Amino acid sequence: MTSLAEPAPAGTGVSPADDLDVLIIGAGFSGLGVAALLDEAGVRSFRILEAGEDVGGTWRDNTYPGCACDIPSPLYSYSFDQKPDWTRLFASQPEILRYLRGVARRRGLIEHTRFGQRVREARWLDGANRWEIRTEDGHRYRARFLVSAVGALHHPVVPDLPGADTFGGPVFHSGTWRHEVDLTGRRVAVIGTGASAIQFVPAIVDRVAALTVFQRTPPWIVPKFDRPFDDRHRRLARWLPPYRWWVRERLFWIHERRAAGFVTDPEGMAQTAALARRLIDRQVTDPGLKELVTPDYTIGCKRLLISNDWYPALARPHVSVRAGGVREVRPGAVVGEDGVEVGADVLIYGTGFDAQHAIRFDIAGRDGLTLAEAWRNGNQAYLGTAVAGFPNLFLMVGPNTGLGHNSQVFMIEAQARYIVRALSALRRRGAERIEVRGEVQASFNDWLDGRMDGTVWQTGGCRSWYQDPRSGRNTVLWPDTTIAFWRRTRRIRLADYEVSA
Repeated sequence: MTSLAEPAPAGTGVSPADDLDVLIIGAGFSGLGVAALLDEAGVRSFRILEAGEDVGGTWRDNTYPGCACDIPSPLYSYSFDQKPDWTRLFASQPEILRYLRGVARRRGLIEHTRFGQRVREARWLDGANRWEIRTEDGHRYRARFLVSAVGALHHPVVPDLPGADTFGGPVFHSGTWRHEVDLTGRRVAVIGTGASAIQFVPAIVDRVAALTVFQRTPPWIVPKFDRPFDDRHRRLARWLPPYRWWVRERLFWIHERRAAGFVTDPEGMAQTAALARRLIDRQVTDPGLKELVTPDYTIGCKRLLISNDWYPALARPHVSVRAGGVREVRPGAVVGEDGVEVGADVLIYGTGFDAQHAIRFDIAGRDGLTLAEAWRNGNQAYLGTAVAGFPNLFLMVGPNTGLGHNSQVFMIEAQARYIVRALSALRRRGAERIEVRGEVQASFNDWLDGRMDGTVWQTGGCRSWYQDPRSGRNTVLWPDTTIAFWRRTRRIRLADYEVSA
């Protein structure tokens, strides 16, 4: 299956080397995953366009102190390229990045990747049954199939605070950490208490003179049962593949059983909530701080976090936690919603990422319909992968494919294999074009919304980045088990699509 079709006609202004069967945008976990499986299936005419200068996506960009995964490393990796020598149960950012670089190198994906290529626009050429893609440097590509693998967590959210430009000292987001800024002996203000903040605050707390954390909503946190892998485990994992698979499968089912607590049985989270409360009781003795860090919403409504050192960091004598957001920024100071001014030399945003607007380049599909227009009332797709009105376009980690309980890499592999099956089915039929039917997409999203209504994410008494702020609709998470998603994607139902030559 080295080629799926004849090249585009001459005179298109695109060089033969840039006229491809498949063009993939992004070289993170999802982009490398779909590329590796295309290559395994015999598709050789593909290219990855990467805006950065290295593979890795979010694991390349997020280099803040303490950055690590909150899913066990044997599970947070490809099933088809498992790593036997992870050093810890929860791998750090540098180790995950080395893993992704190794996958790309071993599988020859670097040769298929062009770095420094930020996509500006992609438009469907109806007569040619091809996508034309332009980058910001003016380069043009054509491809029969376009795969957006840009990821969901790479556009930092920076609040528009009055006076932020007058601060005077270093200001940066955790996703673009400025390592040249020496925090030793400095007064640091941190805005946000999400997944990044609970990692970098404990990592910097011993270096700073004073640290103030501005918290709008306290997160639910459970202990992080991390440990190093000993030599015996690594020897067995390397030389005994069944052992390696047993470890992976055991971890998978431990996490998969948590799905019911989020989706169908919120009462099933009672044990987890008790574990979280015990952590607060054990690590926080000051009554005022305990009140500040205890959530008032149902556990699981926001992202559930893991940490052993967040509460001890907040309890340090030179650390203070201020409830509420920030009213304004002044030269050398941050003012909370309560009007209290806090002096600071460095301001760090731990305010997360914009998962609702992950695709920041223009996509124009059939009849000139843009993706922005199609999603003007909220992001939606079929199986998070195909969008009505956009032939031969596939999304990786698209709407409603995120997880609150298990490894995102499992979902990535399921989507990637689904895409490969779609291309194989087209080749067998001698067809060139595939587009999900509008009524199929609508019916699927009706099911999604109905399923989502009873989940803790919608009923738990909180607002989160999972929800579209315009409608309150959860457009990020998958409201079922990962096995349910795998079952839906293990075969391509061509009846769900318009397929033509």
